[in-house]
Amino acid sequence: MQRSTIFFNLHGMPKTLLDQVVRGRVEAGCDEAGRGCLAGPVVAAAVVLTPEVARSLPLNDSKQLTAKQRDALRLEIEQLAVSWAVAFVSPEDIDRMNILQASFEAMRRAVRGLAGMPDHMLIDGNRFVTAPDLPPFTCFVKGDAKIASIAAASILAKTHRDTYMLEAAKTYGDYGWKTNMGYPTVAHRKALVAHGPTPLHRSSFKWAPPELSLFEDPS
Repeated sequence: MQRSTIFFNLHGMPKTLLDQVVRGRVEAGCDEAGRGCLAGPVVAAAVVLTPEVARSLPLNDSKQLTAKQRDALRLEIEQLAVSWAVAFVSPEDIDRMNILQASFEAMRRAVRGLAGMPDHMLIDGNRFVTAPDLPPFTCFVKGDAKIASIAAASILAKTHRDTYMLEAAKTYGDYGWKTNMGYPTVAHRKALVAHGPTPLHRSSFKWAPPELSLFEDPS
């Protein structure tokens, strides 16, 4: 029987994450960040944790953590994981292969970047396209909120991508990437209309702001 990590979520309720799905198996949790963005790469991470480390860290879906919590956990994961890797797929490749396939490719690259090939991949989501050189996999819907290694991967993918976008914001300062990280906020869309796209924007995505409704404030 698998053991689990117990911690308290933002609402003060106890939450558990599995430290392993199958006892004794080398499992790599895999997740991606940036799939819904208008700009920047899609980034995936793969993480192998020992059960002891998985139980010791207050892991959760990266979206449920503050930036400060994510940054602190990133350092611990990178220090304590058996192995971890992060992979980027560029906006050009996203436009060429579509965002879903680019997300799968980022996860495949991340697994290949691990120090050793795991026995099994634990994929966040409901589907995955594998490759002949990769081990078997299982998909878990909302796996980043259920399994420690997937949660760790979600944190690494998110923090590495945020670091990339914050650096890019120094060159392209008109799009609000310091706060929106390339996601399609209204301000980001308006900036695209005013200034046009950068080389980091995904040309296959819709950029224009949504049409105003009858009762919407145009400001």
